[in-house]
Amino acid sequence: MAKKNKRPTTALRMATPAAPVEFNPDYSTVKKDLARIGILAGTFFVGLIVLSFFIK
Repeated sequence: MAKKNKRPTTALRMATPAAPVEFNPDYSTVKKDLARIGILAGTFFVGLIVLSFFIK
């Protein structure tokens, strides 16, 4: 029988955790878009109310 080559056992190195990455998204454009949508929706709503006075 052939000899089996045994590798020397070495201690497993513990993987060091990566430095925590801070998730800090910038939502300023989203806020501007939501404000614009709100203004447009409010304008159309007021427009419909005003038009409802002129329609019999």
